Amino acid sequence: MLMDRASAQGYLLTDDIIEAFPHAEQAKAHLDELFAFLQGCDIQVYDDKREVPAQLQMRAVHRRRLEDEEFDLSSISTDDTVGLYLKEMARVPLLTSEQEVDLAQRLERGEKAEKALEKMRNSASLKRRAELQGHVEDARSAREHLIKANTRLVVSIAKKYMGRNVPFLDLIQEGNLGLMKAVEKFDYRRGFRFSTYATWWIRQTITRAIADQGRTIRVPVHMSDRIRRLYKAARELEQALGRKPTPEEIAADLKLDARKVQWMLKVSWRPLSLERPVGEDEDDEFVNFVEDEHTPSPTQSAHANMLHDKLEQVLTTLSPREARILRLRFGLQNGRAYTLEEVGQKFGLTRERIRQIEGKALRRLRHPRRARQLRDYLT
Repeated sequence: MLMDRASAQGYLLTDDIIEAFPHAEQAKAHLDELFAFLQGCDIQVYDDKREVPAQLQMRAVHRRRLEDEEFDLSSISTDDTVGLYLKEMARVPLLTSEQEVDLAQRLERGEKAEKALEKMRNSASLKRRAELQGHVEDARSAREHLIKANTRLVVSIAKKYMGRNVPFLDLIQEGNLGLMKAVEKFDYRRGFRFSTYATWWIRQTITRAIADQGRTIRVPVHMSDRIRRLYKAARELEQALGRKPTPEEIAADLKLDARKVQWMLKVSWRPLSLERPVGEDEDDEFVNFVEDEHTPSPTQSAHANMLHDKLEQVLTTLSPREARILRLRFGLQNGRAYTLEEVGQKFGLTRERIRQIEGKALRRLRHPRRARQLRDYLT
């Protein structure tokens, strides 16, 4: 389906790849193969739909526009921790494609040097060890530079997920973890910009954090992705139809069963606190407006009390032993129904004898004179 979309459009968005590979760790090999295949087919991958009309030579212009608009942090106040953090990150300039490749090559040299040092141990000369150690230190510096230069990408993506019950700083922190993973796994030989590759990892870690932390009742990540696509389809249908779509219309658009869509909509509901203030003056609590489905209504309570009184009245026409056995067997005493064996232990009788007494008592209750008093409560 992903390749059908790529063939039809002639390009792909990062969002398309994210939807096709929702699980980052398991999809790593497939993702690399996909990037290589797309490169061989000359299919471009864009971070944003606004990029699509622009030709390759216009990417630099688009990147500057992102820097001026989406990454513009000058309006953020420095009176709080978030503002200070963002101001600090804004000082690091964005990287060109050539700079990204250079940093990635330095990282690669550092990894090779580190492996060589482990193999050599004490066998290498001091000069060689110093040379390899220099590559390792240079790789650490390159890694730090690559991360800092793309922190604004993390911020711009994290802003899109605000309002999901996860603090903004936590979203940034999770996005930074995704950025670090992208740095470790980025292969500059694929020919794609680092931001295209990193966007996928950043969004994966942020959406996973929202799934883990953003809800009182945790929803699995794969279900969160499906719910996100469901609401995206619902918004598009609402714009096309001029009204809110029905679950059946959403199901038809997503090619899902209508009952599955209704279930997903219920899963997406968020719990509310019963102590939540309501009203214009917030002088009342939500719990006072929620119907208690487990507590009987006044009419039901009155009916049950009258039935209880009438049963007691009818039971008095039986012998005390018969009346007590029926109370124990049917839970009329304390709500608990006792077994034949438990009742027999209380009376010092066998199970069979208790069953005989119970049967005799029930037959006596079926007598028209007694049954007439209970008939109105059985309809």
